[in-house]
Amino acid sequence: MRLSLILSFTLPLLVSGESRKVEITGAQPWIDTGLDVNAGDLVRFQAEGSLQYSDAQQAASPEGLARGWRDLIRALPLNEVGRGALIGRIGISEAARPFLIGERRESRMLVSGRLFLGLNSAGAAPTGSFQVTFEIIERASTASQTFQGTLPEVTEKEFAQIPRRVVDKDNNPGDRVNFLVLGTEEQVRAALLSAGWVVVDRNVKDTILRGALGTLSRQAYLTMPMSELMVFGRPQDYGFAMSDPVKTVMARHHFRLWKAPFQLDGLTLWVGAGTHDVGFDQDQRTGGVTHKIDPDTDKERDFIGDSLSNSGQVVKTAYVTPPDTITTAKTAHGQEFSSDGRILVIYLKPESGNRAVQFADYFCSVLKQNNPDSADLGPCSKWIETPGKEDLQLGELPSAYRVLVVPGIMNTCVSDNPAYAVGRKVLTEKYGLTTEILSVPNDSSEDNAKAIAAYLEEQWKKDQRPYLIFGYSKGTPDIQVALATVPGVKEKVAAFVSTAGASGGSPIADSLPMQLDAWLGRVKDRAGCKGNLAEGFKSLKKEVRQRFLSSYPHPAVPTYSLAAYTSVDRVPKTAAQTYRMLAAFDKQNDAQLLKLDQIIPESTFLGAVLSDHLNVALNMGATFPRAALLESLVRFVAADLARRGNAPAQSSAPRKTWADGWSK
Repeated sequence: MRLSLILSFTLPLLVSGESRKVEITGAQPWIDTGLDVNAGDLVRFQAEGSLQYSDAQQAASPEGLARGWRDLIRALPLNEVGRGALIGRIGISEAARPFLIGERRESRMLVSGRLFLGLNSAGAAPTGSFQVTFEIIERASTASQTFQGTLPEVTEKEFAQIPRRVVDKDNNPGDRVNFLVLGTEEQVRAALLSAGWVVVDRNVKDTILRGALGTLSRQAYLTMPMSELMVFGRPQDYGFAMSDPVKTVMARHHFRLWKAPFQLDGLTLWVGAGTHDVGFDQDQRTGGVTHKIDPDTDKERDFIGDSLSNSGQVVKTAYVTPPDTITTAKTAHGQEFSSDGRILVIYLKPESGNRAVQFADYFCSVLKQNNPDSADLGPCSKWIETPGKEDLQLGELPSAYRVLVVPGIMNTCVSDNPAYAVGRKVLTEKYGLTTEILSVPNDSSEDNAKAIAAYLEEQWKKDQRPYLIFGYSKGTPDIQVALATVPGVKEKVAAFVSTAGASGGSPIADSLPMQLDAWLGRVKDRAGCKGNLAEGFKSLKKEVRQRFLSSYPHPAVPTYSLAAYTSVDRVPKTAAQTYRMLAAFDKQNDAQLLKLDQIIPESTFLGAVLSDHLNVALNMGATFPRAALLESLVRFVAADLARRGNAPAQSSAPRKTWADGWSK
């Protein structure tokens, strides 16, 4: 999507605390703010006003109109948000990813460049206008914008192990390998998804499942399957695509990725082949119809690099010309293509917030040495993605904190099976910690945030030790809203820990009302169920949770994310259907949430446990070391706060233990 109109002007440099105001009308889809931002600058936006489209009954606020069925075929700059919403972008490159501003947004800029504001609109221009105020809250330091470190070079040794071209199932040579990416699987997926790419379906079955969910959630569907091609003797690990919905069937940016069977100085290497579909052509092998590609494949190589760079996750790019390079050839379909022969090497930002290895040491040591679940559960490698050491020295737990668990939706419907029941009992009886559970009703995250705030306020009157607050499932977004929007909450919280938390929402919630009807059928006779399930499920929709994250992208307190996922051979029968649905998006899911949606942006990532969603915290009949998990989380977070210098003074209050007469 290109900028259809740019008003360019120059204004004096905006300093921290100074604000400016611009007006955006339907006749000005994009406007140059005159502000140059740097990666890391913290910018606040506020907007008011309305727009009126001739074919809409209601006026659009800066949040945009509620998405309707026609949005499935509209080619909007930002397909996942409403028509008429206020959006922004950095720079005018075709690869620059628009982002939602809406009525309010406060976030750090991912890249440096000129800030543009615009409308998420296409077709006939609306009447009306938005008044937008923006200000730099904090300018990033020069040091924070520069990568400090060394990166390995790709040499002839590595190129000798990388094929120059992909092949089809009949070993016919096709597209050239034209880019490489260095980064973990989670980094690559997160960077591409944030840049606007979508994971392409692997087969027709996935297409049907994702298409059904996409239609029910009124989301534009961009993930038609692409054929399987081979590198390293196997089909691609991932296919990614980007396009406007109305053009998907004939034109899209797309590429395939293969994980190399070797590493480069300990870094995961991904081999990519990308082309730009620009229409249809005849397959010269079969006579059938196939996509026609832009013969200048360097354009797509550079587009992919620019797109990833605009995610803010790239620290370096370099062009390398390998031996025996390819400059002209034909695809497996018989189409000619050309290149300058260079391969683009893309280095993703080294991980700094990943503490999975360190947390695994705590989990494995607690499971082996303390075994708070009082059962033979086998080695920790059975339960955690990144196994750790079992001989970590475990000291006392600090009494300076209280532990509060906020469980997920429908927790009041299963009050006889509260979250982390055994783990909380052990923390209290063995270590003398104060542990509490707040069973919020099945209401919206906004309503539950108020309930959390009221509870904390009441408890603070009795005891002013700060909380380590644990959010499980929907408890995570409920706590996020409380910390971000309710005054006085964050001052009472030392740290926030999310376990299998629905921070990014879930495609399962997007399938409402079908899924809601199924849930209501199961719980309608449970008298203990409290709240409005319909409102509770709405809070779990991906567009709702992603909108919150765009408005409040920075955690208010030290925040930690622990994800969960299971495999098809371990998923319970009761969760098999939802697991299959989510596996169409990503096989790393816990039958309720995708792994990536459980990771809070800018949080400390603690890795993933191997469990379905419910058994992470609830005793649903399946074995899982829930007590060991809770104890290891408390130990790790308390130690990490001390490492950061955030630990409060030890409480002088006496602590009861088993030796004081409590029974195990």
